[in-house]
Amino acid sequence: MDTLKTYQEIIKQVISDYAKLRPSHGDIHLDPVFDDHHNRYALMQVGWDRERRVRGNLIYVNIENNKVVIEYDGLENGITQDLIERGISKDDIILAFLPDSKKN
Repeated sequence: MDTLKTYQEIIKQVISDYAKLRPSHGDIHLDPVFDDHHNRYALMQVGWDRERRVRGNLIYVNIENNKVVIEYDGLENGITQDLIERGISKDDIILAFLPDSKKN
């Protein structure tokens, strides 16, 4: 399997695992969003917590030039280690949400 397909599958597996979790409060569900055509992957949260609407990204990742670009990671421990443990090289992960000085 080529690098792109491998990385797509790993990202989808990791996001799918997180989508199975349930927030500890509120009526919130987690929706994985996969776009293999454009190499964009997200985990959305949608629902209600008390009287407040909850919606937005928990994870947003894309693949560019065989690099996994983490645009947003709103999880407590992050997904980087999960991606590495599943086979994505640390050198192929870009933490785009950090300033350039902190990416390395």
